[in-house]
Amino acid sequence: MLPRFLLFALCAFVSANPGKAADRPNIVIFFTDDQGTLDAGCYGSDDIDTPAIDDLAASGVRFTQAYAHVVCCPSRAALMTGRHPQRSGVVSWTQGDRHGSDSANVNMPASEITLAEVLKASGYKTAIFGKWHLGAKKGHGPLDQGFDRYFGHLSGFIDNYRHHFMHGRGYHDLYDDNEEVERKGEYFPDLMTAEALKYVDENKESPFLMMVNFNLPHYPEQADEKFVKRYADLEMPRSSYAAAVSTVDDRIGRIVKKLEDLKLREKTVLIFMSDNGHSAENKGPLSMENHKSGYPKGHYYSANGGGGNTGKWIGHKGQYLEGGIRVPAIISYPGHVPQGEVREEAITVMDWFPTVLSLCGVGKPPIPIDGKSVLPLIDSKEAKSKHGELHWAWANGWAVREGPWKLIGARDKPNLLVNLEDEEPERKNYLNEKPEVAERLLDMHLGWLQEVTPMK
Repeated sequence: MLPRFLLFALCAFVSANPGKAADRPNIVIFFTDDQGTLDAGCYGSDDIDTPAIDDLAASGVRFTQAYAHVVCCPSRAALMTGRHPQRSGVVSWTQGDRHGSDSANVNMPASEITLAEVLKASGYKTAIFGKWHLGAKKGHGPLDQGFDRYFGHLSGFIDNYRHHFMHGRGYHDLYDDNEEVERKGEYFPDLMTAEALKYVDENKESPFLMMVNFNLPHYPEQADEKFVKRYADLEMPRSSYAAAVSTVDDRIGRIVKKLEDLKLREKTVLIFMSDNGHSAENKGPLSMENHKSGYPKGHYYSANGGGGNTGKWIGHKGQYLEGGIRVPAIISYPGHVPQGEVREEAITVMDWFPTVLSLCGVGKPPIPIDGKSVLPLIDSKEAKSKHGELHWAWANGWAVREGPWKLIGARDKPNLLVNLEDEEPERKNYLNEKPEVAERLLDMHLGWLQEVTPMK
C-alpha cells in the first residue's frame, strides 16, 4: 500500500491529467522469460518459427539495441516501476514461497509506484498473468501493487504440470488472485493464456492494462508437443529451446487474435520484450528423494546448457556481456506508430513505463523515473537515445556503458573493459590498454550507485 503522502501526490497528478478513460488505448505487455538476443525470426533466427512475434514487428517498430537486465528480478522491477531496481532495493533474489520455505527475504516495497497503480488511478482495469518474481510475502504481491486481477506464480519458475518451484526441496506455487490453487496436470502456459483471453472478453468495453509474463523459454523447457516434433531434427540444446520459444509465440498469437476478433487491435498498444538473455544453466537432475513436486530423483528440469542465438555477441543470462542483457523488443500500435521499421538506438526495459504513460495521456508520478519515453525515437529515425549512460547492478556485479565502451566489474573492482564497435565485440579486454577510459567509467558507476541507493 502506498504511504499517505505518495497516495495524495499520485491522486493530485492524475487529477491534473484529465481525459476520458474510454478514449485511451489498451496496453498489453508480453514479457517473455530468458528469450535471448536474436531468438525470433524477425531478428534473423531462420531456424525457429515465431510468426506472432514477427507479425508484431511487421506492424510496429523493432529495436535492435534494447536492454533488460542480467536476471529476472531486477528486470521486472525496472519494467514495473520505470526505475533502476536499486531504488526499490531489488538487488538480490526475491522471496518466492509465500509460506516462507525459501531463504530469500527480499520483497519489492509496496510503497513503490507501479505502472499498474498509475493507470488504475487514471481509470484503467489492471491485470497480470504469469510470473511475478518481485516478492511473495503477503502485502507484496500483484494485488498489493495496483493489479485488480492475478493468475500465476510468485517465484522465479515452476514446473508447468505440477506447478512447483524445483530448486532445493521445492514448493507449490500457483495463485488465483491471493488464493493458492491446485491445478495439477494442467499445462501452465495454457492456463495463463486462458485467463488472459477471458480477461480481454470481460473488459472489452473499458481500457485495460494487461501484463502477460510468460515463464518460457525459461527452464524447465516443457514445450507444446507439436513444437517438440517440429524441431526434432535440430541439434540439442537448440531443439529444446526452439520448441519452448515457439510455444510462447503460439500463445502470444492466440491473444493477439482475440484482440483482432473483438476489433480491439487498433486501439491496443502491444509491447513485446524479454527479461534477459538466454539461459545456459545446466544444474543437473534432482539429487534427492521425496521432492515436494513428486518427481523422482534423477528428474531433469534445467536449461540443457543453452540453446540461444546471440549472433556476433557473446554471453548469456547472468552475465553483463551483450548476450546477457541485450534482448528483442517491439512496440506495435497500428495507426499510431510506424509499421515494419527498425530503430538501432539504445532503449531499456525502464523506458516502457514513461512510454505507456505518454500514449495513455497520463503524467508521471512525483518520484525519480529513470526510463525515457521511446516515442521520440519512433517518431524520427534521426533521433538519438536519451541514455548517455547505461547502468546495471545486481548482487556484487555491475556494468556501465558510455558510447561504445562498457566496463564490467564486481564490488568496486573492474575486471573487463570492452568496445562494442569491435569486429568481434567483447572478446578483447582493454583494461590495461585504456586505463583512463576504465577510470572514467568506474567513477560514473560509483556516482550512479550513490545516487540510486536509498539512504538507510
